[in-house]
Amino acid sequence: MSDQPPVPDRKPLPPAAQRALAEAEARRQAAAQAKDGAKAAPKELQGPKGPEPTRYGDWESKGIASDF
Repeated sequence: MSDQPPVPDRKPLPPAAQRALAEAEARRQAAAQAKDGAKAAPKELQGPKGPEPTRYGDWESKGIASDF
């Protein structure tokens, strides 16, 4: 016999919540398929050298960050 109390039954989800869960699952599956079959991004020509300068949300160049 378990020492934990029984888990009460969950109340049924409304139709809008069921649709939202179904849409989220469809998006997850589409993202997984896109990730599996994704081609490599094209190489940037004449772009900045090194890491992406906007990787933190601000433009960074030579150690100086500026907000646009």
